Amino acid sequence: MRETGGDQVTAAVAGCTAALRTAVDRDWAGVRAGRLDWNCHDTAVHIADDLVAYAANLAGRAEDAYVPFELRLDDGTDNSGLLHVIETTGALLAATVRTTPRTARGFHPYPFRSADRAGFAAMGIAEVLLHTHDMATGLEIPYRPAEELAEAVLGHLFPHVQPGPTAWQTLLWATGRGELPGRAPVTDWRWSNNLVISADRLDLVGIRPAEARDLRHGGDGGFEWIDGGPYEGTRDAAGFLLKAYEGGVHRPEFGVFVLVRRADGRAVGGMGFHSAPDEEGRVEIGYDLAEAARGNGYATEALRALADWALARDDVRSLFATVEAANTPSQAVVTRAGFTKVSEDEEGLAFALRVE
Repeated sequence: MRETGGDQVTAAVAGCTAALRTAVDRDWAGVRAGRLDWNCHDTAVHIADDLVAYAANLAGRAEDAYVPFELRLDDGTDNSGLLHVIETTGALLAATVRTTPRTARGFHPYPFRSADRAGFAAMGIAEVLLHTHDMATGLEIPYRPAEELAEAVLGHLFPHVQPGPTAWQTLLWATGRGELPGRAPVTDWRWSNNLVISADRLDLVGIRPAEARDLRHGGDGGFEWIDGGPYEGTRDAAGFLLKAYEGGVHRPEFGVFVLVRRADGRAVGGMGFHSAPDEEGRVEIGYDLAEAARGNGYATEALRALADWALARDDVRSLFATVEAANTPSQAVVTRAGFTKVSEDEEGLAFALRVE
């Protein structure tokens, strides 16, 4: 599949500077940027500052905080020079995204304290698109980015938001900048990078709607799989995630995870939740492995990590897994992960793990 990356960052920046260059002779410091409290000059500086900050956090593999520096313009920098700064910082982020391994992550606070290269690209694009819109609104100049850029931002950073009539209209609504028929105005929002849960030898990498769509339709979801992967169950689970996203009920933290072997970056299977927890805090887990990965303890290891993460939450009280009666290896997996059998019928065996 085509991953959101450096080319999209470059395209977003090019659209920004082309629009703003038509008003380069205006007093940006004297014009408010749309609904923001900032003027247009400060908003443009903010765009550049975010672009270089994202590049630094990804390149430096920041773990707990932003790399400690801040962009400062030389005295007397005019609007043309400021646009050049945006172009330059955009190029730095695009180059960083292109040269960073897929499995690398850097610090970002919302909501799981890290993002991968596609996440940083999407955040950079979001800053450019949304704040160019703010400035264009204040300066009363036309601006509308390509739909594919807005769609990439939504799919990467707003997987909890149901798609609307157009991606750009939906993105403006989701960030409190516009209206959407049939939906209440948004007054408070955060975007959401994908969750990664670490186990001993694996990373459980939460998949996004675009990755789920690719997996459901026979692709690799952007992952490098071992022979025989992804298995049928992972593709089916991706389809359920996609249906939930399109229906506006997807909760990303209770979605589907691809199990990535840390030693070589290759995907070995999938694991995830059937849905978000119900009113009693009950949630069901399913999983599968590519045949070539079986017999190595990967499923047990991943299930323990996912169970520990889930049961540490206030909204989860119990985990369940259903296993076919003939599938003794899978029964051994859930048992080793701490689950106990609670029922048995013609459909299979039910196992549970509860908060003590």
